[in-house]
Amino acid sequence: MNVRVFYHDKCFDGACSASLFARFHRECITADASYEYRGLVHRAGALFNEADFTGDENAIVDFKYSASPKITWWFDHHLSAFLTPEDQEDYKRGLLDGRYTDRRFYDPSYISCTSFLAFIAASKFGFNAAPVAELVKWADIVDGALYASPQAAVKMADAAMKLTLIIESTQDPAFIPRLIPLLTSMPLDDVLKQPFVAELLPPLLERHEKAIALIRKRSESKDGTIFFDISDQPMEGYNKFIPYYLHPEATYSIGLSKSSFRTKVSVGSNPWTKADPAKMVNLAAICERYGGGGHARVGAISFPPDREDDAREAAEVIVAELRAKNPLA
Repeated sequence: MNVRVFYHDKCFDGACSASLFARFHRECITADASYEYRGLVHRAGALFNEADFTGDENAIVDFKYSASPKITWWFDHHLSAFLTPEDQEDYKRGLLDGRYTDRRFYDPSYISCTSFLAFIAASKFGFNAAPVAELVKWADIVDGALYASPQAAVKMADAAMKLTLIIESTQDPAFIPRLIPLLTSMPLDDVLKQPFVAELLPPLLERHEKAIALIRKRSESKDGTIFFDISDQPMEGYNKFIPYYLHPEATYSIGLSKSSFRTKVSVGSNPWTKADPAKMVNLAAICERYGGGGHARVGAISFPPDREDDAREAAEVIVAELRAKNPLA
C-alpha cells in the first residue's frame, strides 16, 4: 500500500504530525505500507490539487480540510480549518452518515496537531505514544509558543528550536520529506546531528541575527501593536518571536513580508503579554476576512506576490484596528 501524507509545509508541527501519522499508521493500520510526503502551503487561490491525491490512501495533517472523496485521513486543530461553509457541512455529514468515522478528526482545543494526533491514535487505535513523548512535548511548545521568555524563543538553545529554524527556512523541496521519518525514530538532538541537517544550521543562524537587526530597524511599537514592513527584503521565513523580544511591552504584532510565492501578512500576539485574555481579539477571525486564518492568538494572510499593495492595505487596516483595541489601554 502506498500512502501519501500531505502536511503543513515549513512548519515544525506539520513535519512532526506527518512523522507521527506514518508511525501510527505503520504500527496500527498497515504494517507494510510505504509513505510519500508532500508539503502544503497557505497561498492565494486553490490550496489543493486533486490530481495529487494518487495514493492508495491519502492523509492530510495539520492543514485545512478537503472534501475530496480521495482523502482517507484528516487531522487538524486550527480554528480556521474549513475554507468554506460547504466544506464544514461535508465534514459534519460525513460524521453523521459514517463515511468519516474514525478517519477524519478535528479539535481546535489542542495546542498542536501532533498532540491531537497522538491522543486520537492512542485512544482510538491503541497506539503506544510513550516513545514519541519528546516530539509531542516540543510540538506543543513550538506551536503553542510555550517558551519561558522571548529570550528563550529567540536565542534557540534547544534542538527543537534549531530544527524549527531549518524547517521554516529550507528551500530544498526534498529536505523536509527526508527529515520527517527521522523525527519519530530518534531523539531530536540526534536528528540535528545528521550531516544533511547539521550543515544547514550555521548560515541560518547568521541570517537569523540579520533578521533581528532588520526588524529592530523597521519595527514600530505603538498603542500595544508592533508593525514592520520587510517586504523589500525577500526572505522565506523569520522567527516570529523577534518582535516581542525587541518590544516586550506590545500585545500584538503585524508583519508584512515577501517570499518567492506570496506576500504575507503575519498577525500575532505576544505569548508573554500581561493583557487580559478576555479583552484580546480573535486574530483568526480577522485573517479570515481576507481569506487567511489560523488560531485565536496567531494567524496569517497570503496574497499573490504581485499584490503587495493589497497586502499592505490589509496590514494597515489591521494595525489600526488592533491599536484602537489595545487591551492594556
